[in-house]
Amino acid sequence: MRLSIFPLTGALLFPGLQLPLHIFEPRYRAMVTDALARDRRIAMIQPQRPEEGAPLFTVGCIGKIADVEALDDGCFNLVLEGESRFRLLRELDVITPFRQIEAEVLADPPHQTLSPVERAGFEREARRFAEAQGYRVDWDAVTSLDDTSLIDGVSQIAPFDAAAKQALLEAPDIAARCELLVQLMQFFGRRDSDEGRVTLQ
Repeated sequence: MRLSIFPLTGALLFPGLQLPLHIFEPRYRAMVTDALARDRRIAMIQPQRPEEGAPLFTVGCIGKIADVEALDDGCFNLVLEGESRFRLLRELDVITPFRQIEAEVLADPPHQTLSPVERAGFEREARRFAEAQGYRVDWDAVTSLDDTSLIDGVSQIAPFDAAAKQALLEAPDIAARCELLVQLMQFFGRRDSDEGRVTLQ
């Protein structure tokens, strides 16, 4: 399938979740206008480097514009709703100001769940990580989430680097993503007490 892409470092979208975006660059305003005239779909994918025309990672997520506000200055505020992950096959040679790709949809397993041990281990590590980072979390709300919403939601907003976030997006299922999240929280949660840096020690 042919997809118009919004390559944005650090921005992940997962199926079933939402991503608010402010669109101000002329090429991406053109992309939104084009999407609204067609099927309202935009594909989010991370570039491998934060520079113009950088190569792309191979997995992203298709989003459908669920809500849009056209501003007086020509910009847009919109909310993308994740539909399905995709794998990049090739970038297309196009005349549009925005990049387009050919991609295949990745079918995620339906109705995924964690074992009670996996869920408990994740919540324990998440509490530890949040406390270390100084985050305030409504743990009652967290506990009420289903496994997929919890794991994908944390993956989408977690303060990890682009490569780590990409690894989460590429994880084949919820159990693998949960295991990787725990490892990343353990790694990024270890900070040098003198300099406040993430360390391997």
